[in-house]
Amino acid sequence: MDLICPAGNLISLKAAVDAGANAVYTGFRDATNARHFPGLNFTPDSLNEGLAYARKADCKVFVAVNTYPQADNWDAWRCAVDLAATLRVDALIAADIGVLDYASETHPEMRLHLSVQGSATNPDAVAFYQENFRIQRVILPRVLSLTQIAHVIKNVDVEVEVFGFGSLCVMVEGRCLLSSYFTGLSPNTFGACSPASHVRWLETPNGLEARLNGCLIDRFASGEDAGYPTVCKGRFRVGNHEYNTFEEPTSLNTLDILPALQGMGVAAIKLEGRQRSPAYVAKVTQVMRAAIDACQAHPNSYRAEPQWQAELGGVAEGRQTTLGAYNRPWM
Repeated sequence: MDLICPAGNLISLKAAVDAGANAVYTGFRDATNARHFPGLNFTPDSLNEGLAYARKADCKVFVAVNTYPQADNWDAWRCAVDLAATLRVDALIAADIGVLDYASETHPEMRLHLSVQGSATNPDAVAFYQENFRIQRVILPRVLSLTQIAHVIKNVDVEVEVFGFGSLCVMVEGRCLLSSYFTGLSPNTFGACSPASHVRWLETPNGLEARLNGCLIDRFASGEDAGYPTVCKGRFRVGNHEYNTFEEPTSLNTLDILPALQGMGVAAIKLEGRQRSPAYVAKVTQVMRAAIDACQAHPNSYRAEPQWQAELGGVAEGRQTTLGAYNRPWM
C-alpha cells in the first residue's frame, strides 16, 4: 500500500518526502481545492520546486482541484487543470464532472483520481466515473465499513485509496452545507469549512470564545486545548446541557487494521491534514511509514506498536482516535 501524505506548503511537502511518503497531495492558492486557507497551498513556482524535490526521492505529487465551480467562475478551475498538466504532476484529484470531463478531454495523458469530495460509495458510481472520465483511482469517503470497502474493491477496475489517519467529519464528503449557513461560503465551492475571514477569537471573562461570523461555536477554559472552530465540532446548549452536539473532535486511526486493508487490496493509505503544521506531517508520515512497512513485511504477525499509538494520539484532534465507520460489524 502506498502512503499518500498532505502538503499544505513547500515545507510540509519536504517533510513528507523526507519521512518516506510515496506521494504527496497539494493544491493551488485559490478556491479550486478543498483546503483554501490563507498561507496554505502552492504557487506555480513553489509547486515546481516541490516537484523537483519529490522526484529526487522517487515520490509522486498529486494536485487536488476538487471543489465545485459555478457558472460565473469556471475559468479558475479550467486554468488550474491546465496548470497541473503543464507542470506534469503525477495525478489530478477532482470531483466535479465538468472538471473531470475537461481534464480527460483536454489532457488525455494526465492521470485522474476521483476525489473523496465526489462521494462515490458503490461500484456503480465508481464505474460511471471510470467509463466517462477514465479515472484510474477512487478515494473512498470515510463513511464505509470494512465490509463495504471490500465489496467496492472486488467490483471495480480502478485502484482504491482510503483514509488512514486524520480529522473526521460527521458529514459525507462533498455534501456538507453547515458552514455555508453561517458564512454564505460553502466548503464545496469556496474550498474551506469555516473560512478564516469569518473566524474570530475573543478573550472574555468566561473564557476564550471561538466565533464563526459572529456565532458562538465554542468556549474554552484557561489551559484547555482550543481547536479550530467548525460547526460540526462545536459545543452548543441543547436543553440544559452543553456538549459537542454533532460530534466530538477525534481523529481516524487505522494502525490496528492495516493488515485487513492490505488483505482486501487497498492500493493506498491517505493521511489527512494539509491545514496542519510541517511537524504534524513529519510525525504522522514517520509513524505510518513504519507501520505500513511492518505490515507489508509480516502481515500475519503485525501488531501496532504502543509507541506508534502514543505518537498519533498526541497529534489527534481532541487527543483521541477512533476507527470511525470502519468498525461497523453489522455493515
